[in-house]
Amino acid sequence: MPDMLVRLYDLDFSKFQKEIFEGELRIIRVLAPDNTRVVSFVRDHFSEGWACECEKALRNNPATCFVAIVDKAMAGFACYDATARGYFGPTGVIGQYRQKGLGKALLLSCLKDMWDHDYGYAIIGWTDEAIEFYRKAVGATVIEGSTPGIYKRLIDPNEG
Repeated sequence: MPDMLVRLYDLDFSKFQKEIFEGELRIIRVLAPDNTRVVSFVRDHFSEGWACECEKALRNNPATCFVAIVDKAMAGFACYDATARGYFGPTGVIGQYRQKGLGKALLLSCLKDMWDHDYGYAIIGWTDEAIEFYRKAVGATVIEGSTPGIYKRLIDPNEG
């Protein structure tokens, strides 16, 4: 699974607006009192590994984890600077909210925050079936020879 590169300086964040669908949508940076709730959400809906990465993003200052709130409930999350500096991810949206623009809104929230913190590029780590999504959403390009990339440092790189 290759990594992808996003040129943040090529994105037009002035056109970025959060999409509203099926009720109220808010994308917010996680505040410390919600850390345990967010990590539990990620663990329950996605994986233990992603929950660990989410914990790391929540320890950054400021936190580099965002959540999507729809009708007062968590519907998705996105992090950056979790696996490594400059890396976007992990990110996930629960089933009933997929294919509605929520993933893109979370992605753009993180990338804009990276841009605002003086990053020129973002690496989207270990992509697989989402390559086309990232290509269309933000013009991401596959980084040739990036498999397994930084993930070869995992104790068991097959379990990332």
